[in-house]
Amino acid sequence: MLTIGQLAATAGVTVRAVRHYHHVGLLPEPERDRSGYRRYSAQAAVDLIRIRTLAEAGVPLARIDALLHARPAEFAAAVDDIDAELQRKIDQLTEHRRRITALAGGEELVLPAGVVANLNRMRGLGVSERTVRLERDVWILMQALDPESMPQAIKDKAASFDDPETTRLYLACDQSIDWDPHDPRVDQLIDELDNWEIDHARDSSEQGNTALAFSRVIEASPAWQRILGVLSQRAKQRRTTGQVGAEP
Repeated sequence: MLTIGQLAATAGVTVRAVRHYHHVGLLPEPERDRSGYRRYSAQAAVDLIRIRTLAEAGVPLARIDALLHARPAEFAAAVDDIDAELQRKIDQLTEHRRRITALAGGEELVLPAGVVANLNRMRGLGVSERTVRLERDVWILMQALDPESMPQAIKDKAASFDDPETTRLYLACDQSIDWDPHDPRVDQLIDELDNWEIDHARDSSEQGNTALAFSRVIEASPAWQRILGVLSQRAKQRRTTGQVGAEP
């Protein structure tokens, strides 16, 4: 007869594991002898080795008891079922690994290649990483809110960087993020951006489904909040009166 320590050593497990198998009902717990110790038979050692082998093979503890008492055909069928389940888990983990690897690329995980190319081009032009991240967030929201507009928006953004004046204004907006909203430079930038919108037939008041996306920009800077607010109001006035309105 074996003590619990001897049983554990024979089966290659810990005493704690033996007690756990008792707790979950996989291994019967023998009565104590006159000395108050539990004594285990050779059969208990065999059962424990089988339990350990099945557990190490990836068989869930909840299914081990049935396998211990299964007939050969039932055992084979159960093992096939468990193998299929393990394969599904392997496939799932493989996909998790792929996605985790993709995280190293940052934007590539959640954005189309065209957007990522535009973000990298912004970095190459000298746009601050903070503004690049804000632009990334806007694209993420746009993709969720208005995915059908994404292909054209990506093309338009790429083309805009070929225009020196557009690039200059973009860099000016990047620099203005920390300006006081009533800094005179903000007024000058508003006028320049308003003229750009007129020249390019753009309308800041028509955001549609992308309003939430642009709110991400507004959250980032009081100066940008004022810039976008004034541009939007001027665009509305142009649509109703045909003239550029003044800031209220």
